[in-house]
Amino acid sequence: MFNGDTLRDAIISGANNLFNHKKSVDDLNVFPVPDGDTGTNMSLTLQNSTSQLAELAGEPASKVAQVNASALLRGARGNSGVITSLLFRGFAKGVTGDELNEESLKNAFAFGVEAAYKAVMKPTEGTILTVARVASECADKTFAEGGDTLAIFEAAFEGAKQALATTPDLLPTLKKAGVVDAGGQGYVYILEGMLSVLKDGKIIEGDAPVAAAEPTDSDDYDASVSAAGEFETEITFTYCTEFIVNRDKEVKTEPAELRSFLESIGDCVVVVDDEEIIKVHVHTDHPGNAIERGLTFGQLVHLKIENMRDQHEKAKHDADLKRKKEKTKKKETAKKTKAAEITKPVGFVSVCAGDGLAQLFTDLGVDTIVSGGQTMNPSTNDILDAIERTPAGTVFVLPNNKNIIMAAEQAIPISSRNVFVLHTRTVPQGVAAMLKALDFEGQDDFEAQAIEMQKASEKIATGTITFAARDSDFDGHDIKKGEIMALLENKLSFLESDISRAATKLLKQMLKKDSQYVTVYYGDSVDEETANRLEEEMNAKWGDKVEITFVNGGQPIYYFVISVE
Repeated sequence: MFNGDTLRDAIISGANNLFNHKKSVDDLNVFPVPDGDTGTNMSLTLQNSTSQLAELAGEPASKVAQVNASALLRGARGNSGVITSLLFRGFAKGVTGDELNEESLKNAFAFGVEAAYKAVMKPTEGTILTVARVASECADKTFAEGGDTLAIFEAAFEGAKQALATTPDLLPTLKKAGVVDAGGQGYVYILEGMLSVLKDGKIIEGDAPVAAAEPTDSDDYDASVSAAGEFETEITFTYCTEFIVNRDKEVKTEPAELRSFLESIGDCVVVVDDEEIIKVHVHTDHPGNAIERGLTFGQLVHLKIENMRDQHEKAKHDADLKRKKEKTKKKETAKKTKAAEITKPVGFVSVCAGDGLAQLFTDLGVDTIVSGGQTMNPSTNDILDAIERTPAGTVFVLPNNKNIIMAAEQAIPISSRNVFVLHTRTVPQGVAAMLKALDFEGQDDFEAQAIEMQKASEKIATGTITFAARDSDFDGHDIKKGEIMALLENKLSFLESDISRAATKLLKQMLKKDSQYVTVYYGDSVDEETANRLEEEMNAKWGDKVEITFVNGGQPIYYFVISVE
């Protein structure tokens, strides 16, 4: 068995070990676009708890695990950081006593995997999820064989390493690049650092600066979130069906049964539950069947059925746009910045990088800007802080980056506000959402507003011109570090040697017969002369067909961000 001090030292050692290897984990990223990078995000997430853990002494293992989980929740950055925080949140659920014994350790690994898989609607095998799951299975097997606490942890570590080695066989992109999964590798480094303490009593030293962890709340927190933001599929089922079940206390059937049934009749299933309600979302051709099964768990409220084909909607997680009403009693938010006094019904938070983009969002009505984006993924606490500083009862959050959506969603249950996180994956989508918000001034149907803002954002096509951060063989392209890359909807379109030629060629691909408006945001590395010359060239080619506007966004990383509507 391990006491609280040993668990504390193990977690700190794991964080240090990951920090020492974060660059090598970053380098495993297959796609060469400059990014927040897996190793960096996971390391920053873990470092958020180390200073607070270092202050604990003589505390039970359960408290150490809970303090760590709460700090990681607020410090989570990027999708990889959020999943790491969920693994440790589940881990804390399994640690219930003064010491970490065989059964609690086995449960801790299992609950961690459960929390992480629950957060991702369509888990991809060959990722950190697979590595964590196999580690848990090995821990469970060793427990069943009568192994002691150290043997169980060693088995989990060995299982994680073995699973990591198989990730290229599960993901063709990894196999082609000749690398293992970055998130899985990061998780192995964490376990390796923890094992150094549990087995040898040695804390792996790290050069990481001590992060100032935010105050945490020791109460339980439901970190279940809806799906991570990777949904590029065509519409398969016609009806988007949503409802909330007020649970019948006499019904003993678990909501997992409802989830299984819904997955048999549709896709994009979200089933989130607590002791009082079950929130349901499913895309299906038979909404009546979903409703009938839901009725077996209790009474239905807030029922909504939409025909997605008629509305030309993509099959995305519209359930993420309909949030629970503010709880009767919300937790008091513990953070450094005092919550702003509520002086208006609705406000907006936007994530962006660049003075020009920040000013643009402010002009459109955004109250609070979170500085961040590509390579600078803000933490959950950064976003939570911005929400609390917004003087509104209801706050809409625009992440404007697919790798920030999960971190933003983590802030929803711990905010004192009523929060809607839109799935805006690019800055142009965020701009479109804010323009649509103007139509709702003076209204208070916030759920309808969220839906319409999301729809408006999805009508925008986004193209970007950036550079390759590393050599890579990706999707049939032999990419060299520093080469100019043109991305359409975050997918590599072609390579070029000149940024202006790349922008012109990309815009030509993006324009459709019904295109009306083009906005080009040029970055901090593009001078005015280059921008003006490109604007003249584009207007000469297409100015009689579409309205073209250039904006000095001042964004880093991207030479140009092109929006077509």
